[in-house]
Amino acid sequence: MSWNVNGLRAVVKKGFQDQIDGLAPDVLGLQETKAQDDQVREALFGWDSYELHSSSAIKKGYSGTAILTKQPPLSVQAGLGVAELDTEGRVLRAEFESFHFVTVYTPNSSSGLKRLPFRETWDVAFRDYLKELDQDKPVVCCGDLNVAHREIDLARPAANYNRTPGYTQQEIDGMDALQQAGFLDTWRAANPDTVKYSWWSYRGGAREKNVGWRLDYMLVSQRGMPHVQNAEIHNDVKGSDHCPVSLTWQS
Repeated sequence: MSWNVNGLRAVVKKGFQDQIDGLAPDVLGLQETKAQDDQVREALFGWDSYELHSSSAIKKGYSGTAILTKQPPLSVQAGLGVAELDTEGRVLRAEFESFHFVTVYTPNSSSGLKRLPFRETWDVAFRDYLKELDQDKPVVCCGDLNVAHREIDLARPAANYNRTPGYTQQEIDGMDALQQAGFLDTWRAANPDTVKYSWWSYRGGAREKNVGWRLDYMLVSQRGMPHVQNAEIHNDVKGSDHCPVSLTWQS
């Protein structure tokens, strides 16, 4: 399971632990924790349902990822191993017996698309990182990839194309390249024509009107696809501007 919580300390005040205990994922990747590692531990102190690992940005209150797991991983590693891309706590990996679990918070291209060149550099480096992991064992990659891949993945494609971060041709091309490298969008593979979103702006009652974007993904490398039983978007779960997404893995 994956969830961009848009601030862990905020979502904890909205019943986060009870929601996750109800959903009961075996492994959960979190994005945009907006907390340092000690603040993540403090926010979840006393909740013993999961073993906790986190990676925080150097800049406080910004970005950050975490993994909660019921089974202790064989190893945990933060970052891509590329110094200039590893200051924002955007990637965290937990290795299990049958797969690598990677949670990612892909950089937003920012207003005016001023971070788009950084994003393009990121997309190439992240794809190479996943390809290297997949040489070892199958990869489950989850997170906020900050891209609506196709017109069906956002409510207003024409108004946003090449104007809004998350729906530029460069970002679409990056997602195309990731899929062509063998990392498949499990929910879209199972639901080729279904309109469903995972993020809604806080403005203008967007969630109530379902004016959303599908930015959150569960990707699985090609050789892991036979293990995928189903994929879901849990858009009834509130607490963030994103909702959780999940898949069922059968070993």
